[in-house]
Amino acid sequence: MIRFGIIAAVLLGAAVPAAGQAAENTPIIIAHRGASAERPEHTLAAYELAIDQGADYIEPDLVVTKDLQLVARHENELSGTTDVASRPEFEDRRLTKMVEGQQVAGWFSEDFTLAELRTLRARERVPSVRPASARFDGLYQIATFEEIVKLVRAKEAATGRRIGIYPELKHPTLMLQQERIDMVDLMVRELRRLDLDREDARVFIQIFEVTPLQRLKGQVKVPLILLISSEGGPFDEPRLRWADMMTPSGLAEVAKYADGIGPWLGHVLDPATMQPTALVRDAHAAGLKVHPWTLRKENGFLPAALQSAGGPADAGNYQALFRAALASGADGLFTDNVKELVAIRAEAQGR
Repeated sequence: MIRFGIIAAVLLGAAVPAAGQAAENTPIIIAHRGASAERPEHTLAAYELAIDQGADYIEPDLVVTKDLQLVARHENELSGTTDVASRPEFEDRRLTKMVEGQQVAGWFSEDFTLAELRTLRARERVPSVRPASARFDGLYQIATFEEIVKLVRAKEAATGRRIGIYPELKHPTLMLQQERIDMVDLMVRELRRLDLDREDARVFIQIFEVTPLQRLKGQVKVPLILLISSEGGPFDEPRLRWADMMTPSGLAEVAKYADGIGPWLGHVLDPATMQPTALVRDAHAAGLKVHPWTLRKENGFLPAALQSAGGPADAGNYQALFRAALASGADGLFTDNVKELVAIRAEAQGR
């Protein structure tokens, strides 16, 4: 159960913001891969729906093509989110590769040109949990980073709102080691080409690795976020452990090359009690923003105490989780369920 103090802190809220904007000191809402509970993730349709639902930022995970284009997919392995496995013309592209210590069999973005990827169609990654999203399977192409930027600018012009972009570089060290593709250089190139390498641009760049962030620190003007997983440590620095990096001294080191952290939600809220940990306080003391991931409403993603009597696709007591996350002191929240979090944030602001 969530204690009254947490819920009360949320319900008291802050000053009412302008329509469609987060109030000062209110967590921003980051659409995790778009409105990914309702449309196949990382499609222009998912991003546009998330914007229409009130997201402050949209989050594309970026992988790379054989001809060095940044495109939006959850992973460089494509069979989980596209129809590539059913395409006989690409059967000979099926390979087994080592991806950060794990053997992965499938089809990989870096072995396809952009033109070839354009022939694929996106599909829902977890159809048993999200059958409503799976109804849109086969309708959408893979989007480039440039197309996502153009969509955001078109929606800004149509709505009068500022909308941010929060790209994640997927496996940059692996791509450099195995494929000789430098995703850091590609990211810098794209930011400059698209006029996004500015201090006033609404852009965060996030990576689960240290060295790529250190390289970016001296090259771009936008803030950088170190992502932190539930366990283990960064792939590029095997001697480091996330647990040590989240101590006050570890966070002080992170602050030398990053402007914030994107931790697993369980590092910010105790999954058993929904009580906040010391991480937000300690990160703020080091001068770091905190943007935990990921708020979802289905039983299959919720802590056991918040699950309802239904199956994994049914909604549990996500409201309690969302309110606790809003009250945690975090500066932003990743969510698959934008409209639900927007509504609960508005409630907290007294709107």
